[in-house]
Amino acid sequence: MSATVLVLYNPVSGDSTAKEFFENHVLPYLDSNGIRPAAVMATEHAGHAGTIVTDFLQKHQEDVTIVLGSGDGTLHEIVNALSGRALDTTRVITFALVPCGTANALFSSLFPSMSERPVVSYKLLSLDAFIARSKPKPLALARTTLYEGPTQHVPCHGIVSVVVTSTALHASILEDSELLRKEIPGIERFKVAAQQNKTRWYHSRAKLSPVSSTGAVQVYDPDTNALVPHEGSLELSGPFAYFLSTVNVDRLEPAFRITPQFSAEPPEDGSLDVVIVRPQRDPTFTSDSPQTREAFATKAFTVLIAAYQDGNHIRLRYNGNGDVSADNDGPTVVEYFRCGGWEWIPEEADEKARLVCSDGTILKIAEGGRAVCGAIESRNLLVYG
Repeated sequence: MSATVLVLYNPVSGDSTAKEFFENHVLPYLDSNGIRPAAVMATEHAGHAGTIVTDFLQKHQEDVTIVLGSGDGTLHEIVNALSGRALDTTRVITFALVPCGTANALFSSLFPSMSERPVVSYKLLSLDAFIARSKPKPLALARTTLYEGPTQHVPCHGIVSVVVTSTALHASILEDSELLRKEIPGIERFKVAAQQNKTRWYHSRAKLSPVSSTGAVQVYDPDTNALVPHEGSLELSGPFAYFLSTVNVDRLEPAFRITPQFSAEPPEDGSLDVVIVRPQRDPTFTSDSPQTREAFATKAFTVLIAAYQDGNHIRLRYNGNGDVSADNDGPTVVEYFRCGGWEWIPEEADEKARLVCSDGTILKIAEGGRAVCGAIESRNLLVYG
């Protein structure tokens, strides 16, 4: 193998079995194929993965392959540690993923679950591609920048995502699920956090910018089951129940296929797939009240449940009575877009609307501020999939 190999795992990811899996399966597999890593490292604290990788790159000037045993959060940490340096160089850094986290969104999107396949061999699929010298895929990135005022152009914070950037319900779920991590270490904690936020609406404005190469924002059309172009930008008013964008993935859990058009119609250029739910699209909406929110929460959870049904949520539509079904012919419950970027301008008084989630990391927009997220290309970050 021409690239220098770093083996790195997070021993507390997911169910904390990464160390055992690497010792019993990954390292022997590499050895049996004649691959001698330059280093085998385990993270010891938050932020350690980024430090390990940047230190390793200082010692090794050639292309590097990182065999990474973790969830999406550790990959996010590494990419952000590199974002100020390696993303601006010509050196190629390629990841072979071993899924050891809770949700493993990127791995699950690269290798949709095959239930008949043994667990060990399934978890080694990205490593198989590395050993077979398969052509790796480029990693797309989304850069989110926070600004303190609506017209300010000097950023106060920036972060890079490799899977998901969100506001509204998803960001609230991620914030509250961290408080539940010790009590409920598995993915069930996300469902508990969702229940805690089910009647919350988020007051904001959003702007979607076109993909630079086409000058258009693509909009999902349920009649043709395809994305169709809309020239120029789009502006959307709130309130919002759900606002989420992804890169590289069509799912956030093995079965939770939230942005199915990513795999159904793979993007050709740097772009974000965006899923939005706005309560006032409901034909029966008349006023905002506790009863209205409680009733809409049932419809919102119908959407989330349908995302577990092979991404069927994007085909759900209203009828005149506000009932939700894929057989209806009214407005879609979910608005699905593909764009070059988005801007989120929350109302100052809505504290929860000021939350932004980047691959599980929670940021808070300042009062009167805004968040701007855009797709960026990283020509030298690759993944075996």
